[in-house]
Amino acid sequence: MAGEDPNAGNAAYGKKSFKRSRSHFADRITADAADGWPVEAGRYRLVVSLACPWASRALVVRRLLGLEDALSLAVTDPIQDDRSWRFTLDPDDRDPVLGIRYLSEAYDARETGYPGGVSVPAIVDVPSGKLVTNDFQQLTLDLETEWTALHRPGAPDLYPEPLRAEIDEVMEGVYRDVNNGVYRAGFATKQSEYEDAYRDVFARLDTVSERLAGQRYLVGDTITEADVRLFTTLVRFDAVYHGHFKCNRNKLTEDPVLWAYARDLFQTPGFGDTVDFDHIKRHYYEVHRGINPTGIVPLGPDQAGWLTPHGRERLGGRPFGDGTPPAAR
Repeated sequence: MAGEDPNAGNAAYGKKSFKRSRSHFADRITADAADGWPVEAGRYRLVVSLACPWASRALVVRRLLGLEDALSLAVTDPIQDDRSWRFTLDPDDRDPVLGIRYLSEAYDARETGYPGGVSVPAIVDVPSGKLVTNDFQQLTLDLETEWTALHRPGAPDLYPEPLRAEIDEVMEGVYRDVNNGVYRAGFATKQSEYEDAYRDVFARLDTVSERLAGQRYLVGDTITEADVRLFTTLVRFDAVYHGHFKCNRNKLTEDPVLWAYARDLFQTPGFGDTVDFDHIKRHYYEVHRGINPTGIVPLGPDQAGWLTPHGRERLGGRPFGDGTPPAAR
């Protein structure tokens, strides 16, 4: 309504108990089109926020697999209003392919009156304008296993079949305690909730650090989906989660193993070149007004350290296995 603050809902962050919603739209785009959505070059549009760690997974995977020409990309404004993700970075505040101002319009085209939140990553069917999926857990796995006909020559196998059970086990712990754990800490409304989440975050990070002390990657000797999922949280840790979400036992830079591991990935094509620290910091600090009422965005930390030598090559490993890195940007 006229006169209402379009950002009023942002003040609610940190004032109500946090529980991550399950993806409501879980259709899959597959080679056999079992859900009615066939893999087809140019048909779909991936909508992301560069600020969002869940969306960043899809960005990294899309680039590593060379799906840029097959799956187009829409980038939202890092600052949401009460209608959620908006295309105010584009001319006329509209996505040039979908022709919409808000991602919620694609949700509405799929299900009128959908009561849940509007989340990224999301894949939208361009011809119909309908949302296909917002299932952030399955989306990247399908890009890796169902979209193989459209992968670039030399694309790495990010979800190798012989290692899937181990990858799944590692990812489950990382998701519960790290990817989602930082949010449980940051949006906690009770001291006990915060302390439980805080302990889970650092207990898991300690376990992961011990694992990575003797091996370059989380599972096997190549980059897998497990590394992608851990990286997108680690790259935000000191900039956002350490202070804003109160995960402040130590910084990432104070764990020699995790800091070297994160730098190794950051310097690998497909990882650091998809990161935008400006979008990350502005989203968290400006949108979460219930946690940061002033909306002031910190200037630090200094990002220069991400490009310093990491020394992880001594552990061996082959980042892309029998494949090759994506072309330089």
